[in-house]
Amino acid sequence: MGSWGTLGPALLSLAGVALGAGGSLFGQYLVSRASARQLEIQESAAHRAELKNVILKFLSIASQVEKAAFTRPPNRGTAADPVLDQFVDDLWLAQAEIDLAARSEPLRGATYRYAACLAEAARGEMADVSALRGPQVQFMDAAYDDLWPGQRRAAGDFPAPP
Repeated sequence: MGSWGTLGPALLSLAGVALGAGGSLFGQYLVSRASARQLEIQESAAHRAELKNVILKFLSIASQVEKAAFTRPPNRGTAADPVLDQFVDDLWLAQAEIDLAARSEPLRGATYRYAACLAEAARGEMADVSALRGPQVQFMDAAYDDLWPGQRRAAGDFPAPP
């Protein structure tokens, strides 16, 4: 067997290779963790943008349904209105888009309830626009929670539901 003079440098070289390999593996692990986190952030931002677009589309159509339902002439009653019927069809399609894109069940439920109230208004089953405010506030709260989980919405944005 060789003396420490010949075995020592070989062992120190082997230890240096092992430490270098370990450091390299640890560095790769840290880089992969950072990359995975960055990918998660990018996917979350893309989902938030998609959800925001479908929410804004739903709100735009909801506004059109509300205006058409509550500004129709009194003498028309509940007679068929092809424009309003198309708005309601578009509303249900927009509701389905939110249903597919939403991460949370509260947003899906609030969207459905708000759309159902708007459909009632379109059929002439709702006389007062204030009856829509509760479902509208619940929808907006659920949308905010789904877009920015864990953050509270500023008070006073909408009137409290009845």
